[in-house]
Amino acid sequence: MDQENTTKRRFKTFPNLKAESFQHPWDRQAISALQAIPGFEFLVTKLMEIGFEQFFRITNLASNIHVKGKMLPRLRETLRYATRILDMQEPELYVTTHPIPNAFTYGQTRPFIVLTSALIEAMDEEEIFFVLAHELGHIKCGHVLYRTMARNFKMVLDIAAGATFGISALLSKGLEMAMYDWERKSELSADRSGLICVQNQHIANRAFMKMAAASPKLYSEMDEGEFLRQIRAYEDASDESFINKTYTAFITSTMSHPFLIMRAKQLDSWIQSGGFSDLTGINPDDVKDESDKLIDLEN
Repeated sequence: MDQENTTKRRFKTFPNLKAESFQHPWDRQAISALQAIPGFEFLVTKLMEIGFEQFFRITNLASNIHVKGKMLPRLRETLRYATRILDMQEPELYVTTHPIPNAFTYGQTRPFIVLTSALIEAMDEEEIFFVLAHELGHIKCGHVLYRTMARNFKMVLDIAAGATFGISALLSKGLEMAMYDWERKSELSADRSGLICVQNQHIANRAFMKMAAASPKLYSEMDEGEFLRQIRAYEDASDESFINKTYTAFITSTMSHPFLIMRAKQLDSWIQSGGFSDLTGINPDDVKDESDKLIDLEN
């Protein structure tokens, strides 16, 4: 790319940014409810003893590509931009071969992010920027330990049952539902982190649309205006009746992520309420979609 003929897009950085400043209130409420459940902290302790972090780090080193040094330098540069904007340490980054577009974060003491090959194929650099910033949001908000526990919940319970003579099994169902509830709501905070980095709602919406319809053949015909109308249609439908609300709650009760339309709606609501502008000093109406522009950071 000819840098002399390319306009750099400028991003604001946020020194001393605190997670509490952008954390979604549903996330805070759900984690408080989770921590209040008897036996929860005991299971967290057992998780730390099991050593999941070291197991998954070794697995990554053995089977995935570690983005380091001269390995995939553009991807690592994108991660570094995001860490500078969010004012946090750079975690390890890996790429794994997988047919489903996805990204996830593990590790409490030494966090690391994993991107799937399908996600990299599906998304452009700005959308990957949003995804990386989303994962960094999980780290900054202190989500990683509990999310690791949620993903390995049954294994943790099986091990804990031996230490408690089966008592933990009595707590399992209620705790499992509470963990799923919090895990879904933690995604809303991470999406805000993504928006703080890309500073452009269009990029976030493009990423959501691609995650919802993961076929490259469809991307060129996707329309953000129709997507925003779909957000409003979902909101209207989910508020129509108690039965509809109950059904929606039932089908999401064991999902680790909220519906993508719900995520897009919550991010849009944060913007429309002025919360994003109050935190960042950025007026989203002034931000244009500048795909494929080089990044420049404000000090």
